[in-house]
Amino acid sequence: MTKATPEIEALAAQRLAHDEDRITGKAGPGRRTNVTLGEAWGAWWRHPSPPMISTALLAAVVARVVAGGGSWWELAIPVALVAMFPVIEWVIHVVILHWRPRRLGPVRIDSLLAREHRAHHADPRDIPLVFIPWKALLWLLPAYAVVALLAMPSLPSALSMLVAVYGIKLGYEWTHYLVHSDYRPRSMWYRGVWRNHRLHHYKNEHYWFTVTSAGTADRLFGTYPDPAGVATSPTVKNLHASDS
Repeated sequence: MTKATPEIEALAAQRLAHDEDRITGKAGPGRRTNVTLGEAWGAWWRHPSPPMISTALLAAVVARVVAGGGSWWELAIPVALVAMFPVIEWVIHVVILHWRPRRLGPVRIDSLLAREHRAHHADPRDIPLVFIPWKALLWLLPAYAVVALLAMPSLPSALSMLVAVYGIKLGYEWTHYLVHSDYRPRSMWYRGVWRNHRLHHYKNEHYWFTVTSAGTADRLFGTYPDPAGVATSPTVKNLHASDS
């Protein structure tokens, strides 16, 4: 990894401090207007992915009720998925979203998700780029249904899994949006999540990959260092630039 110059270090520290002060309300008159949780919630719904995922979630809930039957062990499905999600989230972030474009002969292998994520890193304040691309959801949402049907032993259990998957996905979209919005952190949990994600965007893109939790899978995989000991990456806003 390219070593950052003192100028880059100073600029990154300034960006991070300014962004944090603005969100927590400590900055001067030039800061953005803070929003309430209700205002953030209303703005969130105006983007394509929340209604799309919510519709899929509602359909899965209705289908599960209509299917009936099932067993008490199905309650373990959402519990297991929530417990596993930090690891799943970390793997998706590292392997899929931070994918380095490759060529296989004349074919360039570079997914829409990876391209949009690079654009998101280039401008973390561009709110539409915070969301999962709606074009990707057109195939992702049905794909989850296929996976659930193949993975579970019965239709009721598959639908229970699908409800949990869509619910977690909706929670991810809300958390990621809120972190990038002008809502002030209040709870200790949210401050930790908010701080880690800003370190990922403004300090070094090689660390702090979890979005909905702080220091969970990152600790497990060794990507949760002391920020004071991490050099600021010169490619934090231009992923894989050193590979070009």
